[in-house]
Parts: sequence; C-alpha cells; structure tokens
Amino acid sequence: MKQSSLSSMHRQSGASALVILIMVLFFGGLLTIGIKLGPAYLDDQTISKAVESISDTEGLSRMGPAEVRTLINKRLLVNNVRSLKPEDITIKKNGDTVLITVEYEVRDNIFRNIDTVVHFKHEYEMTGQ
Repeated sequence: MKQSSLSSMHRQSGASALVILIMVLFFGGLLTIGIKLGPAYLDDQTISKAVESISDTEGLSRMGPAEVRTLINKRLLVNNVRSLKPEDITIKKNGDTVLITVEYEVRDNIFRNIDTVVHFKHEYEMTGQ
C-alpha cells in the first residue's frame, strides 16, 4: 500500500510556470480594468446622490432651470466631481414638476490603443417641498 501511494505522490506536481504566468496576466488585467473603471462608477453614484438630494430643497417647484442647475453644480463641486460638463445636464420644467436628465460618458485609456467607454443616463422627476 505504501509503495503505490508514494508513486502517485511522485507523479503529482504543482502548477507550471506557464500556468502561473497566465493567471498573473489574467488577474492583472482584471485589476487594471477595475482600477480604470472604478472611479467612473463612484463618480456616477456621487452624481446620482447629488441630484437626488435636490428633491429635499424647499421651493424647488418655483425655481427656474438656471437655479436648479446652480444647486446641482454646487453639490457636485462640494463632492469634487469635475468631469461633468454643463451640457450633460438637461433641466425642464413641467408645471410644478422638474425633470432632470443626466447623460454623459466617460472615456479612459487602458493600454496603448485599448480604450473603455462607459455611458451613463439617469432621469429624475421631482416636485420639491
């Protein structure tokens, strides 16, 4: 019994250098993509929270689009979001309802000629207090 268990142990071996290299490259690539895309998604969450917090503003239904835009820009500035351009935010009034659309994309270079494009679009309908 001992003889067969020793011979089977002798035939077993760990991962080869090639397998380890492929695993390192694969997980390194995943880590790189995560590092490049992570900030875009975190900024998107910050933008969403900033726009949603506008609904708590008193007198929102009486404000014009320029005033609402100013409120949003102040909140984004406080949260250090500088990647959003003014034309990415559309504000429309429909009676007492304020319709806010945020649509933008984030482009980033991963490696040489490989780029990522992440598109975000959010629509909010608010009446204020």
